[in-house]
Amino acid sequence: MTPLNINLTMAFFLALAGVLIYRSHLMSTLLCLEGMMLSLFILLSLLISHFHMLSSSMAPLILLVFSACEAGVGLALLVKMSSNYGNDYVQNLNLLQC
Repeated sequence: MTPLNINLTMAFFLALAGVLIYRSHLMSTLLCLEGMMLSLFILLSLLISHFHMLSSSMAPLILLVFSACEAGVGLALLVKMSSNYGNDYVQNLNLLQC
């Protein structure tokens, strides 16, 4: 495994740890999710270029499209939460709460 792959894998796991640690605020969770998606995008692009798999060269682009959709939905949810509740606490998203 090359040092670049090790660094990208560590970046993914650090972003995953950030999601698990900073899960009280929606903004920090969204930033960590974006870090995870970007590291997956770079790892997938490097994997495809390293093994010369031209048949699956669209996979990183599809992952990037899903990442952009996830970011858009997350930011819309953040704006709606901040206008309704005045904060971005994830505990406000509990649907079972009356």
